[in-house]
Amino acid sequence: MPFYQSRGKLPNKRHIQFKDDDGNLYWEELISREGFSHIYTNVYHIHPPTAVKKVGDLSPIRLDAWDQEHRHHHINSRNLNHSGDAISSRIPLFFNADVVISKAYVADSMDYLYRNGNYDECLFVHGGKGTLKTNFGALDLSYGDYAIIPRGVIWQLDVDEPMELFITETAGPIETPNRYRNRLGQLLEHSPYSERDIKTPVFETPQSKGPIEVKVRLAQGLQSYEYQNHPFDIVGWDGYYYPWVFNVNDFMPITGKVHQPPPVHQAFQAPGLVICNFVPRLFDYHPEAVPAPYAHSNVDSDEVLYYVAGDFMSRKGVEEGSITYHPMGLPHGPQPGKIEASLGAKSADEIAVMVDTFKPLQMTTAAAEIDDPNYPLSWMDES
Repeated sequence: MPFYQSRGKLPNKRHIQFKDDDGNLYWEELISREGFSHIYTNVYHIHPPTAVKKVGDLSPIRLDAWDQEHRHHHINSRNLNHSGDAISSRIPLFFNADVVISKAYVADSMDYLYRNGNYDECLFVHGGKGTLKTNFGALDLSYGDYAIIPRGVIWQLDVDEPMELFITETAGPIETPNRYRNRLGQLLEHSPYSERDIKTPVFETPQSKGPIEVKVRLAQGLQSYEYQNHPFDIVGWDGYYYPWVFNVNDFMPITGKVHQPPPVHQAFQAPGLVICNFVPRLFDYHPEAVPAPYAHSNVDSDEVLYYVAGDFMSRKGVEEGSITYHPMGLPHGPQPGKIEASLGAKSADEIAVMVDTFKPLQMTTAAAEIDDPNYPLSWMDES
């Protein structure tokens, strides 16, 4: 879980009078989860955060399912034809009631603000650079960063170099794994990362000039609002609820004498799914170890694996930007020759992001356009 942070100017108690130098009251806002029963942050605005000048249009968002046979899939997301800003360039590829998984190629900075009112978001940066500007402060983003943006955070992404994003939107909160936290929420000694690895927002000078457009993601689409004042007019905040960043290169892999199962690679959890990452690591050190993973029958989960960089030791024919989808009900594993090739290997040089869901996923029609129909046959022994 996130840990306590504070920024800017704060009164010495919550819910008391807090004034500027001219005697004007600041506007206190509580941002909280599960009503008033979970983590929260108090923020202090120069202007009322409720002042909407105009309600604009609702732009529907439709997730069109591709009804296809039940099989394994390989798609290359870099074959998608899309560009724009961090919102307009998104192309959903997989979805269920708990998650939407998308790709985006972000060439343009946003000239409006955005708030996801329906999902938490995990933006994985496959390439490029930019600045995530939020009502809590700024976070620089570059290769390998996961940006965790809780539902309700207001933000925009400024692009320095075009950014390739792998995006996971979740119906519930994205958190550090339970297995790596003590009962007070601190990451344990054997966790593959610690709080030192987490970047939190850098507070910036409050903005108050308006009006400005804020697009809000709802279940049915994007609702546009014109706010009378800029929502980044916050003079101070404190609490546990804010966006944060963790870089995949700061993940310390857990290894063993024999092959370790995928849960050791888990980075985050959310209701209905886990997010894991595979990083460069030493292989197993038993003298007869088989470094390649054993075959696995997915009985209760679907697996989406996004290939980022390196030599993918269990799979042939995949490239950077490839996505494999192994649905529940079918076994999958190393392709022919990959087990033998792994024998005696000392280390893996790969980076990949995996999303395992506990409800079946649907693929979108956009995924159908870049699907390799021969992938289900790639386990055939051609010798």
